[in-house]
Amino acid sequence: MPEIGAIGWIVVGFLAGALSGLVYRTRTARGCLPNILVGIVGGLLGGWIAEQLLHTSGPTTWFGALIVAFLGAVLVRFLIGVAERR
Repeated sequence: MPEIGAIGWIVVGFLAGALSGLVYRTRTARGCLPNILVGIVGGLLGGWIAEQLLHTSGPTTWFGALIVAFLGAVLVRFLIGVAERR
């Protein structure tokens, strides 16, 4: 599979952030740029967790990258919600 590249990760981050916003409804991180940032941070976090737990080198397909970034973005939104309540 060809390398996703920076633009590809931004697109995956936007999609993951937007999808996580639909699943985990909070009042934070709404809009295009916040969704991209949450998705990218989620991708980094999800990739790190997958690497540590599954001992993989990361996703090898676009769909795998989207799933990892989505799960990480949901976790990021959860952590933002916890931090806001304090």
